[in-house]
Amino acid sequence: MQAQREQNDRSRRKKLILVIAEDWYFWSHRLPLARAAQKNGFDVVIATRVHKHSERIRSEGFKLVPLHLSRESYSPWKELKTIIQLRRLYREERPDIVHHVALKPILYGSIAALGRKHIHVINALAGMGYLVVSSSLKAALLRFPIWSAFRFLLNQSNTHVLLQNADDREVVISKLKVSADKTVLIRGAGVDCESFCPSAPLSVIPLVVLPSRMLWNKGVAEFVEAAKLLRQQGLKVRFVLVGDVDPASPSGMPRETLTAWNDAGFVEWWGPHQGMASVYKAAALVCLPSHGGEGVPKVLLEAAACGKAIVTSDVPGCRDIVRKDVNGLLVPAKNVPELANAIRYLLENDEVRRRMGTAGREIALAEFSQEIVIETTLALYSSVIGSQFQHTAVEQCVG
Repeated sequence: MQAQREQNDRSRRKKLILVIAEDWYFWSHRLPLARAAQKNGFDVVIATRVHKHSERIRSEGFKLVPLHLSRESYSPWKELKTIIQLRRLYREERPDIVHHVALKPILYGSIAALGRKHIHVINALAGMGYLVVSSSLKAALLRFPIWSAFRFLLNQSNTHVLLQNADDREVVISKLKVSADKTVLIRGAGVDCESFCPSAPLSVIPLVVLPSRMLWNKGVAEFVEAAKLLRQQGLKVRFVLVGDVDPASPSGMPRETLTAWNDAGFVEWWGPHQGMASVYKAAALVCLPSHGGEGVPKVLLEAAACGKAIVTSDVPGCRDIVRKDVNGLLVPAKNVPELANAIRYLLENDEVRRRMGTAGREIALAEFSQEIVIETTLALYSSVIGSQFQHTAVEQCVG
């Protein structure tokens, strides 16, 4: 019986489970990877909290497992139910690889995988996020037990840790004591450089865009203050926030605050936008004054691919894509005067802005394209399960 099971395991298609907190994040960040894995011989299972993308996900040929995962909850009972659900899923599906993305999926998925040595676990930290950046009492209380759990879970023999920037990799190695050969650096989710491509700004009045979920730790408040300052100085420019609120995030902003800013006239809040390439096309420059905790922000990859000069914070992840005075300007986090000065400088220097945009496009193509990210991730999959994929037609999987 055991010999028969081993023979069946060898002959079946390999199976990958992607565990992701939200279906919208899978659709926006990991869909091309899932397509490529499927094209290269994997049966792909998506375990995620489902909101509105269930039919889209199933139409791709993936098995969808609605996950009882709540980013805003830290109820022990709810957390235990999630771990039990994942453990049952791993037992029933017998995956070759489980790929956990972000903090809660890593924590609960790794606990669920304990004792299942046949599963290869890839834990992808998409930035250190709220626990690192926030100074709140809640974050302080959660920091020690979660880091302690990570120190144990990330050091399991069947586990690899995927990081998006070198600073986070150093933290994992030095503070969590993960062996360097168990860490892999893949910088971001990649960008579709065909869909996001250069164009001249369409607006007569320059448009400065902050594209992001509306979170305090993305520097939205600092952007608004810089907009007020520059408008009061007489600069003729439109400042635009593009992105939805995120009530599930502990750093989420109230819709009322954003509406009030919009009504006051210093900034425009456009809300979520389905055609981000057209937003970048209209922009004179792109701004992300993040407080930190980033992986490699996808919006900055998109902006660079579109040939836009960028103003962002000098924090890990942001400075991986933006090189000072090459394709943008780096400013200290939470520093409104420096942020305003950088925006003004680029708006008043068209040739510098164009040069930086050209350099950003070259960086995106050379280092951050979806093709590069997918090839590197498939190579990691191949390495951990000891198989070689043909890596067939990756270019067909990212469209």
